[in-house]
Amino acid sequence: MKLTGNLLIGAKEVPASEGTMKALNPATNQLIEPDFAFGGGAQVDMAANLADEAFDHYSHTSLAERAAFLERIAANLDAVTPELAARAALETGLPEAQLQGEAAKAATQFRQFADVVRKGRFLQLAIDPAQPDRQPRPRMDHRLQKIAIGPVTVFGASNFPISYSVAGGDVASALAAGATVIVKAHNAHPGASEIQARAIRKAVQESGFPEGVFSMVRGGDNTIGEALVDHPLIKAVTFTGSEQGGMALYRRAQRRPDPIPVFTEMTSVNPTFILPQALAARGAQIGDGFAERMLVNVGQACLKPAILIAIEGTGFEALRGAMIKRVSDAPARPMLTPGIHAAYLSGLDQLHSAGAKAVVEGSVATADLQGQSALLEVDGQRVLNEPALAHEVFGPAALLLKVKDEAELLAVARAFRGQLSATLHLEDGDLELARHVLPVLERRTGRIVVNAFAHPQEVSFATIHGGPFPASSDSRFTSVGMTSIERFLRPITYQGFPDALLPEALRDLNPLGLPRSVDGQ
Repeated sequence: MKLTGNLLIGAKEVPASEGTMKALNPATNQLIEPDFAFGGGAQVDMAANLADEAFDHYSHTSLAERAAFLERIAANLDAVTPELAARAALETGLPEAQLQGEAAKAATQFRQFADVVRKGRFLQLAIDPAQPDRQPRPRMDHRLQKIAIGPVTVFGASNFPISYSVAGGDVASALAAGATVIVKAHNAHPGASEIQARAIRKAVQESGFPEGVFSMVRGGDNTIGEALVDHPLIKAVTFTGSEQGGMALYRRAQRRPDPIPVFTEMTSVNPTFILPQALAARGAQIGDGFAERMLVNVGQACLKPAILIAIEGTGFEALRGAMIKRVSDAPARPMLTPGIHAAYLSGLDQLHSAGAKAVVEGSVATADLQGQSALLEVDGQRVLNEPALAHEVFGPAALLLKVKDEAELLAVARAFRGQLSATLHLEDGDLELARHVLPVLERRTGRIVVNAFAHPQEVSFATIHGGPFPASSDSRFTSVGMTSIERFLRPITYQGFPDALLPEALRDLNPLGLPRSVDGQ
């Protein structure tokens, strides 16, 4: 596929109006051809109007048509996977084989959502039949279903250039809900974004849908993102990235004349608690596994385990020694962007300034954008006095936190802000302490893992990728998994309708054979 660098707005190829950029290969720190277009407010307006024009048609397609469309996207992604993985590797420094797996995961998500759409449970159909003889007042017929919220904007993420990007779960779940989508592509991987966007646009055309079902834009600064959030035709926004960036979009959306939801996935250190019996029995194994998962993607993963908390005692030195060995053996590898690399170095400086002590570093960086791994340590009281120690450092660094007893472990657990995940390693003899820790963690995270690590994550109906602020801006929703579709739905009731006018899923004979609640049963 020849990359043009154009914005893809509906079926149109739109050239630059606000300048251009080239992709950067972080492994070589060299620019890569071709030029990629930047757009502005006029291009946002074009995409938003097309999305709005397409919405009524697309949101009323049959479940079978929509599911087939999602499967076409998956097939198109499969067809371009070798090319997509090769280009994404150039733009990110990540291994090509890993990115082939990420492309396969993206295609799988579209197929999973096709199955969700066909089964129709997401509609949450409910019928309260008329009761004309009810006293003291008759009841009219009421029928409820969920419908798409409207055109939505998805901000692509930097760290997973496919599965959290143009062909990621946000786009898959929004299209499954019946929403039309405008993606703001991330400038860290513009070529990979274009390949994905063309695969989706091809599926729109193959399905015979209006061109505005999908568009992709790009900008050189915050202007285009702000224009997307401000546009009156956009009804929801998703964002994966920093707390600063996510909350800027969230606050902007609340200042609109008609405020809209912004579903953010932001910051998390994913604390791992090692309870005493597990520490004594498996300290070295847990320490090695923790460090291995911390180093995945050069530490540039939202579920990276970043802080390990253990009570000093039997097994602690084995835990510490295993972490030291794994981190010291780690090669320095390219980070995704100059900005992320600079933020990583700044974050390490802040940990040192707050009182964390260096334990060991990995191999020395030999190129400009390589991230050198690091293990730091601190005691529990220091963390309680210095909240900055519990803030995310995005990169290949971890903090070993030594606490003196169970009371201090619980105090540290209470001091954490909202998290995407938390982990407990325990044995049978730790269950009583675990019962005290569990309610503390339930209030602070969206997912609790026992005797494993939070990363990687399954994409399933029971998946939650979200949590109390600042992990996300709304802990009632998830950005990963089949229930992520709920972000793009709202309920509507049809009261007193003739059967012929009702949506097909709510008609008396249930022609689609979907699960429905009737009078609460």
